[in-house]
Parts: sequence; C-alpha cells; structure tokens
Amino acid sequence: MGLRGDDDANGVRGGEGEILLLPKENKIPKDSYHFAYIIYFTLGTGYLLPWNAFITAVDYFTYLYPNSSVDRVFALVYMPITLLFLLFIIAYVNPSTTTTTTKSSSSYRINSSHFRINLGLILFMVSLLVIPIMDVVYIKGRPGLYTGYCITIATVVLAGIADALVQGGVIGSAGELPDRYMQATVAGTGASGVIVSVLRILTKSFFSQDTDGLRRSAILYFIVGIVAMLVCIVFYNIADRLPVIQYYKDLKLQAVDKEEEDRNDEGLLEKRSSLRSTLWDILNRVKWSGFGIILIYVVTLSIFPGFITEDVHSQILKDWYSILLITSYNVFDMVGKSLTALYVFENLKAAVGACGVRLLFYPLFLACLHGPKIFRSEIPVVILTCLLGLTNGYLTSVFFIMAPKTVPIQHAETVGTVLVMFLVMGLAAGSVVAWVWVI
Repeated sequence: MGLRGDDDANGVRGGEGEILLLPKENKIPKDSYHFAYIIYFTLGTGYLLPWNAFITAVDYFTYLYPNSSVDRVFALVYMPITLLFLLFIIAYVNPSTTTTTTKSSSSYRINSSHFRINLGLILFMVSLLVIPIMDVVYIKGRPGLYTGYCITIATVVLAGIADALVQGGVIGSAGELPDRYMQATVAGTGASGVIVSVLRILTKSFFSQDTDGLRRSAILYFIVGIVAMLVCIVFYNIADRLPVIQYYKDLKLQAVDKEEEDRNDEGLLEKRSSLRSTLWDILNRVKWSGFGIILIYVVTLSIFPGFITEDVHSQILKDWYSILLITSYNVFDMVGKSLTALYVFENLKAAVGACGVRLLFYPLFLACLHGPKIFRSEIPVVILTCLLGLTNGYLTSVFFIMAPKTVPIQHAETVGTVLVMFLVMGLAAGSVVAWVWVI
C-alpha cells in the first residue's frame, strides 16, 4: 500500500500491526513546511557523505598509493568496524537491553541516543578533516608515502565508528516515527551518492587532470562532507524541538514507562531474563527483513564499487566510464528509495524472494567480462548497473519501512538499530566477496 500520513487516523502502530488509539484531544501536530521530513532526509544524506567522499576520491588515493586496491581495502576496513560497534550498541547501550526501571531512566536513554548521534557526527567531521590537513601539511601530492596510507586507513576506521553511532541512531529514531520519516531517511542516503557523483563530474570537468587537480578535487569532497556534518548537527538538534517529533518522543516515553511499571513486581533475575527475551523477540520478528537486507548488500557491494571501477573498461569513454557507471548506480538507487513515497510493496515473502532474484546479477555481470561480445559493450553494463541501483534502493526502503511496524513503539529504535546491523553485515560480507572478482 502507499505511505500513510502522520499515522493511521489518530492512532499509533504497535506490535503485530496493532493500533494504539489515542484520545481525540491528542491530535498529532502538523509537520509545518515538511521541516521534520527535510531534517530526516538531510540526516540520511549526511551520514553517508563521508563514506562516499572516501570512495569517490579513489583516483586521488590510487595515485598516492599505487600498490593498493584502495576501494576494496576501504570497504574491508570500514564495514567490519561499523558492524562491531553496532553489535556493542545493541548489546550494551540500546534501550531494549538496559535494566533500569525509573521514569528518569527513560529520559536518560533518549538523551543517551541524542549524545551518540552528536558524538558520531563530530567524529565524522574529525575523520574528514584529517585528509585535507594531511595533504597540505605532509603529503603535498607526493606518491608512495605509506605512512599517509596508514593514517588514511585509521581515519576510515574512525569514520566506521562514527557510522555505527550515527546511522544506528538516526534509523532507530526514524523507526519511532510514521513511515514517511523512514522513507525520507532512506531516500536521503540515495541522494548522498548522487551529490558526490555530481561533484565528481564537476571536478573532473573543471579541474586539470594532473596531480594538482586531483588534490583540489579530493579536498573539495572532504570539505563538502565537513559542511554537511555541520548542517546535520544543527538540524538534528533542532529536530527534537519540533512539535511533531516531540509528540512521538512523548509517546515512546509513555510506552516505556508503562512497560517498566509492568515489571516492577518482578525479581531482578526475572527482569534481566525478560529484557533478553525482548531482544530475541525483536530479532525473531525482523529476521526475514534482516535476511533480505543482508542478501541485498552482499550482492550490491560485491559488485559496486569495486567491479564497476576496476574490472570493466571502455575504449570510448576511457576514465569517464567508471564515473558514468557510479553516477548511474547512485541516481537509480535514489529513484528506488524515493519510489516508496508513492507505493510500498508490503508482501514480506515476495520482497525476500526479489532479493534472491538479484543473485542473477552475478552471471549477468560475469558475462560482461567473459561472455559474448554483445555483453562486453558499454550499454549492457550501464543497464545492469542501473537495475542494480534501482532494486537496491527500492527493496532497502521497503524493508526499513515495514520492519519497525512489527513491534510496539518503545522498541522501534531497537529495530532500526538491528536493521542497520543486518545492513552492515551484508556490506561487510559483500566487501569480502568483492575480492572474488580479483581472484
């Protein structure tokens, strides 16, 4: 079905599609000028810009460190670090795994999430600052300085930690809100890739294709990322003050407090057992969505960007070919993520099946390398890349919209964080599978 407005009539969805009815006087505040939607779209755009800046500046890093497969190494470092910290957040920090039972603790846990997102955005800024500063102070366009390579990898690790803090928090926060805010966040991630691709085209068109041009374009990517992080920090701290966001935060507090009151008569061991059961129940409810997300990103990341940037070539387009392919993927990924604003396909089994069908991309892209001549031309590769992006974007958005509906509102943040964990698991596995093309 299509996306609803600020929820079903005057109700809020609970677990298993349950609608929690609210008194009529508790009218849901209007999202004036769609400002809350814009904020979540911006946050979705922002938290992927650092990663996109690193992989889009691949020609700069390849020039500096010619004996390294930069794109694949970045992915192999970034994804496992993000996954590790997400697991830590889910196990030890997330509201559904804590054992405090007072009303003040409910507010504390929301403030804790607020702190994690702000900390992550600051760490993103630090990681993005290192590269241009190191270029000006130390590298100065000289290739082969592998101390700089080690520092670059360290900044990628830092960005991975920041990603776990920000992406898990933002998706978790959007999961507590009506569908349109999750759609905005996921669509924003698609816009992030398009923005960086446009920047890549502009810099390649206007900057000289020499060492100086590479340096200037790379520095521009990271400056744009830094500015985006500043905007995200401002927007995120404004979001909680908006009436529509505060309304759903208050609902969460009420639901959490009610759940904790129900546990007051339990013993300590029973409480801990109940909390562990809650987490396992959440995992059980979203396992098929999680499996679909893992499958999506194993396929996607094992092909994009490594295969696109390193394995296919064009005598006509030369070094513009990889830029065209990356841009095509990013544009269609954004289109797919935006389509759920019009229609959400809510058949879970069929959606998971569609993820399985995407495995056909492997033999099809392999044919573009070793198949008949007609497959080894530019047009089939571009078409397949567009389809890869479109299906990645739409199916990702579908799962992220559907899964938080399966639990009560007080556990929606946990669902959002768990979904990001599944996503990063898929990315990490895909980054390993990507090396098969090299073998």
